[in-house]
Amino acid sequence: MLKLKYLFNNVDLAEMLLGNWEFDQQSLDMFKYYRISSNAIYPFQIQGKTQLLRFSPKTEKCRENILAELDFISYLRSKHYGVLETVVSKNGEELVEMETPWGDYFASVFKRVAGVQINKTDLSDLVIFSHGKALGQLHQLSSEYQPSKNKRWSYSDVLNWIHTILVEFPHEKAALMETKLLQDYFDSIPKTKSNYGLIHYDFEYDNVFYDEVSKSCNVIDFDDAMYHWYVMDIEQSLDSLQDCMQPEMFQQNKQCFLDGYRTEFEIPDDMMSLIPACRRFANLYGYVRVLRSAKDKWDNEPEWLVGLRENLTEDMENESLCFGTDL
Repeated sequence: MLKLKYLFNNVDLAEMLLGNWEFDQQSLDMFKYYRISSNAIYPFQIQGKTQLLRFSPKTEKCRENILAELDFISYLRSKHYGVLETVVSKNGEELVEMETPWGDYFASVFKRVAGVQINKTDLSDLVIFSHGKALGQLHQLSSEYQPSKNKRWSYSDVLNWIHTILVEFPHEKAALMETKLLQDYFDSIPKTKSNYGLIHYDFEYDNVFYDEVSKSCNVIDFDDAMYHWYVMDIEQSLDSLQDCMQPEMFQQNKQCFLDGYRTEFEIPDDMMSLIPACRRFANLYGYVRVLRSAKDKWDNEPEWLVGLRENLTEDMENESLCFGTDL
């Protein structure tokens, strides 16, 4: 999540960055459908086809991580995996770095994928099975992937980053203890080609699109990708699906998802025991990202920002319930 000061709509900035690509001038009206979280996303069109401008301040992102993300996406496309496609700028660049009156920014453009988000489908067995199958296929391809140059960060790098952030918050003793517990726990787990590799990390319903024509899924938003145990993606996906359905349907759909997954990649049974630790990793990472993002406060904040702070505070309270307890 970006720092809260970057969550404000800035159409002038978006248009300045978009100037590096071709676009239909009349489509700038679509900017009103923007969204900002870990990046700013502004839709537009070129020759009537919708594309998405993604940008963020350089202070919020690591250049090597972005380049590694784009390299992984290119690899997946070369293997005919259903994934978003980058659009090069007028200068032939996938990643544009630009000085603006609002600071230095990274920017990229992606084509819109086919289909609708998983949570907007009927959540039939076919859809859930396809969702799991897409994740299994992703992990199978990841297990064979060798970065050409840049490499994404790992769970250990994330925990080191978390520790660095928590140093600025000396009262967060439980979160610091949780960081150490998770580092020690994960460092004790053997890494093999079949259980560990580059994961999506955010393989949730809003980043997976089911295409009724092909009866398959297309995946977006690899911004949080990291090296971790594959079961981390399984936990995140199932936790997300739980929000889409009635509790009494979840166990059936969970099995359907795992059946789809195992048609493409077989996760060792003992790896499923990592799920509780993976949930705690996700809770800690989410907690610290919000802690960092919401650090700065201003007088006379708009109503939407006040409401957002309240929601984030509630989320943080829930995420921190287990901090420092035995794994």
